[in-house]
Amino acid sequence: MLVSLANFRSLIDIAIVSFIIYRILVLLVGTRAIQLIKGVFFLAILLAVASFLHLRLLTWFLQTTLIALSLAVPIVFQPELRKMLEELGKGQFYLLKRHMSEDEADVRVNNITGALSYLKAHKIGALLVFQQDVGLGDYTETAIPLNSRITQELIISIFWKDNPLHDGAVILDKYSLIAGGCYLPLADAPEISRWYGTRHRAALGISEVSDAIVLIVSEERGDISLAVKGKLSKNLKDFQVERLLKHYFAGEQVVTGFKAWKKTLANIFWVKNAEQDAGGLVK
Repeated sequence: MLVSLANFRSLIDIAIVSFIIYRILVLLVGTRAIQLIKGVFFLAILLAVASFLHLRLLTWFLQTTLIALSLAVPIVFQPELRKMLEELGKGQFYLLKRHMSEDEADVRVNNITGALSYLKAHKIGALLVFQQDVGLGDYTETAIPLNSRITQELIISIFWKDNPLHDGAVILDKYSLIAGGCYLPLADAPEISRWYGTRHRAALGISEVSDAIVLIVSEERGDISLAVKGKLSKNLKDFQVERLLKHYFAGEQVVTGFKAWKKTLANIFWVKNAEQDAGGLVK
């Protein structure tokens, strides 16, 4: 009985620690710190191999390097660590995340759809990036911080042609407009049609390196496109945009992988084949 209880406690202990490590890594993904973690992980594996083979000089060198890195990390990556602590304070760390009420979600959806309708009607280009689990700190820290409520008027004014921020993207989460004037990585895959402009390539680029959901308003055609996981759906209808946003703000995970992406788009857009709805981008 005591042995079984001890094993049960060990399993709980391992599960809690594993979850903590997982959530910390999720918060760091999309920042410069994740690259350091990959490097440290590689050095740790190399250290284990060197110790196993009794390579004393290499073992000493790697141990010294890792100790130096442990001292340098808090200094070099102070902005990332501060961001992570801020996210922990917002409750992003907990297993049970806060679910937005239906009224709160409707207010945000109405503000965004109202702004998109105005932008479409006046053919004003726009790029809205909806952050999910993968952090986008590398793109917001070099942009103009907003940290403001999601309102229709503010979104329209940001993308107004004479506004200094209109050329960049706006990054937002479920609760606020995080930053404006954000410059995103451009997708340069050769199979992408020349029909797509800089906004569409930027939308595809950020969707390839994160789980963000990106809405694009075309300045030339006045239509709305969606970029998710490196896929593009063109000419979305108003009810499709509204349904997508309700899924996002209601606290449901919209995409977690390629299969989930296809299933979700099929449910949201009432289409039989999500790849066909992607406009033939991926052959």
